[in-house]
This record gives sequence, structure tokens and C-alpha cells, in this order.
Amino acid sequence: MEQTLQNFLDESVTALRAYKKLAEKALQQVSDEEFFRTIDEESNSIAAIVKHIGGNLRSRWMNFLTTDGEKPDRNRDSEFITETDTRESLLKLWENGFRILFESLKSLKTEDLNKIVQIRGEDFTVIKAITRTMMHTASHVGQITLLAKHFRSSEWQTLSIPKNKSEEFDSWLKEKQEAGNYLEVAQAFAEKDLK
Repeated sequence: MEQTLQNFLDESVTALRAYKKLAEKALQQVSDEEFFRTIDEESNSIAAIVKHIGGNLRSRWMNFLTTDGEKPDRNRDSEFITETDTRESLLKLWENGFRILFESLKSLKTEDLNKIVQIRGEDFTVIKAITRTMMHTASHVGQITLLAKHFRSSEWQTLSIPKNKSEEFDSWLKEKQEAGNYLEVAQAFAEKDLK
């Protein structure tokens, strides 16, 4: 059982690093104007999503085992207001949030995974809190990627298996000795023709 818990912890870190990398590759493709653009009045900009993820991860994972995941100094609503922010300042928040997340995950032991933590006063096992963070982060990374692809349109450089290339990907994958994480392998395949 301990090995299974360790595998869960290791795979969670690997997946979160892959999602971070995926988002950052999408972010590299957009201009500053596109970074702050919204597609309609109700939508968030990429900038707001980046700010929200950074704020969420900082709040949830700072002093993770000992304090509520909704920190008193967090103002969630302000994470969706970016008029006075710069791309650089928001990417610092993003990096800080992920740094806190990865440091916290690194500090966890398998015996911590069934402990109870709180988020907004609600009890969660550590496993459930990790899963919640993975789902939340992945959904927003998908939003970032979709918006970046929308803005770049025909100039978009795919981050996954390109259209009509599934068979070629399958053949390429069979030749690889070490497949690794699916997201990273798909990204490597998409980038191979760009080199």
C-alpha cells in the first residue's frame, strides 16, 4: 500500500509539472495584447487565468498541513482583475504558486496522504486535496491553451498530436524506448518537425 501511495504522489507531481509546461508553451505563443484580451464580456483573459492559478496554488498549498487552504489574505475576486498588472508580474505570481505547490508536495510523506486538511472549513484528505488541485489546474490549463490557440489561429504551433497524425504518432511512440508522461511525449512528437 505504501508503494501505491508513493506512486500516487509521484504521478501527481509529474502530471502537474506537465500541465504547467503545457500552459507555458501556450503562453509563449501569445503576444502581450493577446495575453490580456478577453473574447467576450463574461470570459477571462489568459492573464486572469494565470493570476487565478497562482493565487489559488499559493493559498491552497502554503502551510498546507497546518492551515486552512483558503488563506485570510487571499482576495479571490481580485485574481480576475488585471488592469494594473503586467505580464511579468503575473508570471511571477504563477511561478510562486507552482513553487509553493511543488515544495509542499515534495515535503509530503506517504503517511500524510490520509491526513485531513481544510479548504474553506471543509475537511479533505490530502489525497482529495491533491486530486482537486490537479483537476482545477488542468481545467484552467485547458482554457489557456484554447484561448492561445484561438488567438494564434493558423500560426498556432500544436502542443499535442497534430490533426491527422495519430497513426504517425503511434508508430513514432513504438520506436521510443521510454515513453514517459503522455503530455510530454505528445508535446515532443509535435515539436519534432519544428527542430
